Amino acid sequence: MPLSEEELRLLEQMERALSEEDPKFVSTLRGTSLRRAARRRAVLAGAVFVLGVVLLMTGAVINIWPIGIAGFVVMLGSATLGLNALRGQAQAAAVPSPEAAGQPAGHSGFTVIDGGRRGKMRSRSRGSSGSFMERVEERWRRRREENGGF
Repeated sequence: MPLSEEELRLLEQMERALSEEDPKFVSTLRGTSLRRAARRRAVLAGAVFVLGVVLLMTGAVINIWPIGIAGFVVMLGSATLGLNALRGQAQAAAVPSPEAAGQPAGHSGFTVIDGGRRGKMRSRSRGSSGSFMERVEERWRRRREENGGF
């Protein structure tokens, strides 16, 4: 029997809260560490960057400019992905213990659609008192009030 929309929203909200609260636990559940995955993406981006350099130089040597342009685009894309992976690796290394402040939901490992609410979640203070369930209930109550009781 499939879950209702309200149950799915509640489940996604609890997943988001758990991933913000304890990113190491989330990465343990996924079976891969955050640093290892980021390192793998950075190495792959480096290899693709080298392929882009080869394409760029091949296009320049044989004087076919579309190949050179394609090589440049490949280099640019892989450099962007590689830098993002290195930034993700640095963020994973910056979380020394489960008690540390969590990462944004998009970087935690769960595949939950954020619905554009990541910015709001970051701006709120993380030092609020109360248990995990109290915070989840408070967020749920606030969202129901924002949506007119639905």
